[in-house]
Amino acid sequence: MHYLNELGKYSSLLYQALRSSTEFSTYRKNLFQELVKIGYDSVPIIMLTGVFTGSVMTLQSAYQLQSAFIPISTIGAITSESILIELAAVISSLVLAGKVGARVATELGTMRVSEQIDALESMGFNSVSFLVVPRVLAGILMFPVLYIVASVFGIGGGVAAGFFSGQVPPADFLQGARMYFYPWNVIFGFTKMIVFGYIITSVACYKGYFARGGAEGVGKSTTDATVLGCILVLLADFVLAALLL
Repeated sequence: MHYLNELGKYSSLLYQALRSSTEFSTYRKNLFQELVKIGYDSVPIIMLTGVFTGSVMTLQSAYQLQSAFIPISTIGAITSESILIELAAVISSLVLAGKVGARVATELGTMRVSEQIDALESMGFNSVSFLVVPRVLAGILMFPVLYIVASVFGIGGGVAAGFFSGQVPPADFLQGARMYFYPWNVIFGFTKMIVFGYIITSVACYKGYFARGGAEGVGKSTTDATVLGCILVLLADFVLAALLL
């Protein structure tokens, strides 16, 4: 019964957010700020995540494919396709669930327990339009951009790791990457990031918006938003793979 109640509150909040999405003048300034916080401010950690993901994937592939009968370019194909179809989206989203999800839940939770949200509503502001809509929209818009960053730096990290380890020359790596490149994998990666961006930001907004119990309640809502966001990302990854691949 508790979970059904939580699902109902979550659905109600998102329904209000959908109805309020036409009030662009209300959340225009906040939307720009959230685009910067979710997108631009997350670029360094996504670059780092991409580089090390691609590097490790290259070294592990080279270790497992030590055979004279397997072309060395296969390492580039495995690394690049793994990054595009899975690793760039999922690992980046798990990192962002901690960075973005925790921040959003903390901000809204603090505003709720300090009665700032109640003050906004008493002044006639639509708090859902002002606080929730820009954060969810920014997640949907910026997560695909961060997927591009993660993919580029992931493949770049794979090329660098192959070169400096002496396992794969850059020319062979890129040859394999081009040979087995499928545009649908990129489209699939974009689709996943749109869904993941929606999940992480909407769950964080829900947990923060309905936070209770002072500082302890804010901490709990932040933890719940991060953990639940990661679980739902993994579940959505499985569902999307089953439906679209």
